[in-house]
Amino acid sequence: MSRFPKILSDEKLNERHIDFRNALYNLESGDLTPENFDCLIRIYTTTKQLDYRNRILKLLYNQTYSKLQSFFELAYKKERYLDMKIYALRGLALFSEEKDIEKLVNKLKGTLAKREQTTPYNYQEYELLRGKNALPFLVEKYKYTSFKDLLEQVNEQYDRMPEAFKGHFTTDENGETVNLKTAEESSKLLRDFFDQNKI
Repeated sequence: MSRFPKILSDEKLNERHIDFRNALYNLESGDLTPENFDCLIRIYTTTKQLDYRNRILKLLYNQTYSKLQSFFELAYKKERYLDMKIYALRGLALFSEEKDIEKLVNKLKGTLAKREQTTPYNYQEYELLRGKNALPFLVEKYKYTSFKDLLEQVNEQYDRMPEAFKGHFTTDENGETVNLKTAEESSKLLRDFFDQNKI
């Protein structure tokens, strides 16, 4: 018996409906079968909800069904946030050779370098890239030099940020947020930094 919620298959239902949202967020990767993938891909490609796309990438990035390769290729091109590109790359790595992954990672390195110039205090993105389900996972699983170099670049750029932006949160093996500071502590550190630097 399928554990895939019927509500996610209903194309007429408004995706902003709370039951739809709850069904997507209560879904586990182990609940999925290849028959469900098309439904999730449809939601991913039609939704305007960034968090839904993020959730679907995490549900699918461990699935080894070969037809998902084209989905991960599409997702990699579509996403603008680097952490979501890494999630697409994580799925793509299941089907691609190292030399193909290396080409994508080299482009990512250029984008990452620009991020440091355009958004120098973008600590959230760095923490997501450094999370246990992101680059450290890829480095550990594949041992590719390109992944190691990218993680090293992320860490170097992270280290160059002021201390006020470091260590607010991380992510666990499932991509769930783990707060390292309270919301009040984080707000105070950031507020004090901007006040002191008159930014």
